[in-house]
Amino acid sequence: MATPDTRTQILDAAEHLFAEHGYRGTSVRAITKLAGANLAAVGYHFGSKAELMAAVARRVVEPINAAQCAGLDKLLARTPDPPVAELVEAFVGPLFDEMPAGDDGGARTSRLIVTILSDPAEEVRSWTGPAEESFHERYLAAFARVLPGLSPEELWFRMRGILAVTAVDRLEVHQQPSPGCVSPVAGEAARRWAVTFLTAAMSAPPTRT
Repeated sequence: MATPDTRTQILDAAEHLFAEHGYRGTSVRAITKLAGANLAAVGYHFGSKAELMAAVARRVVEPINAAQCAGLDKLLARTPDPPVAELVEAFVGPLFDEMPAGDDGGARTSRLIVTILSDPAEEVRSWTGPAEESFHERYLAAFARVLPGLSPEELWFRMRGILAVTAVDRLEVHQQPSPGCVSPVAGEAARRWAVTFLTAAMSAPPTRT
């Protein structure tokens, strides 16, 4: 098995530390120490800590987005207006696939996605590019066709809710439950429950203003 190159080692270390400590809680020195690289390597391979954060986020999120787009393509090839439940399944399924229970990589991915959603650092929110924007627009358009009563703003709020609920659920399956709490379900049942719950949330009537 080939030894990872320096760039990959830095990405692996940064992904681990960003997921554990957030953007501001992680120093370049800590990343290079864990990667076994020198401080200049981050600048050489990525340009800055912010660009390193962007590279980490894209490495984690792009395979999920690709699977989500493939699922959407499959649905739209069959009908231009698929049921909401099928759209939710196409959106949620890859998140469960990439964050399986009992897997260290899945645990790290779920922590990193929660970090991306919640970290206050501007650098964490500014990593997206045209590919991510196109992906969001495609799902927004698909949901808008079958949920025409929702404003674009409320629809996007609900889509962010899908991400948040799924990421938090996947994060919890990797953590020890608090005493007296029900342990989260790790198998296929959790996926079915998520689709049922999120389909109902997406299909709820528009909020009155």
